[in-house]
Amino acid sequence: MRLVMGVYDAPQWLLSAFVRSARGAGATAPPEEIKAAGVALVDRWSAKGRDFHNLKHLVDVLARVDELAAETHEPDLVRLAAWYHGAIFDSADAAAYANRGGEDELASARLALEELTALGVSEKRARRVHDLVVALRRHSTDASDFDCAVLCDADLAMLAAEPQRYKSYLHDIRAEYAHLPVEHYVRARVNIVRKLLGRTSLFVSPLGAAWEEAARQNLGAELQRLEKELAKIDAANAESGTAASDGHETASDANAAEPAADAQTSLAAQPPTARH
Repeated sequence: MRLVMGVYDAPQWLLSAFVRSARGAGATAPPEEIKAAGVALVDRWSAKGRDFHNLKHLVDVLARVDELAAETHEPDLVRLAAWYHGAIFDSADAAAYANRGGEDELASARLALEELTALGVSEKRARRVHDLVVALRRHSTDASDFDCAVLCDADLAMLAAEPQRYKSYLHDIRAEYAHLPVEHYVRARVNIVRKLLGRTSLFVSPLGAAWEEAARQNLGAELQRLEKELAKIDAANAESGTAASDGHETASDANAAEPAADAQTSLAAQPPTARH
């Protein structure tokens, strides 16, 4: 099966991987029903307006989960959480970007619980997938929860990408929020990057910790560029006597809640979010 999604093609193994993970989690529904649930998720990830939080990002996160799978207790549940973590997405306004990168983890978690139980996964295991998705809302986790640590690290892994790929990630994030005025976007992004750099560590799992230095280098270089751009914006505003706000809530006004890492994640990491 080959599903075309913009410039990206869904790998032929993707749906069979979903079926295997669902079966591994205990799904008892007929194979065609499980496959249909996977097709519906692919359609969600392929929706218009997803320039970064799209099917390619899903494949990247799944690949990172597999890279860290040796550290998980229930890898199939982590993989299912990756499938659902950004299933519901909305890049409608600046507040969404500043606070959670457009990904609606709570709604996505509810969708996971509903669909997985309908496929015959036990309520306990489906609830675990739900909770793993919810944990991505703030990208903070107990290091002793290895499954959660791996999922969070996989979602942020784009932050540690080689510089050219990180540049492409930034381009895709901006395209996803092209409807935001430049000033609103820059202020939101500065807020996100500063919060990420302010964390004691970006990655929690032992294997994921190897990405820390590269991610901080990327974020630090990005912040320098953003602060220069913001200084120019502030200087232009001061010269024209224009206030930062035009009567609408700006991204910086909505910084009370911590952003998802891939904001993108989200910096999620092309978060490594936001995300993420």
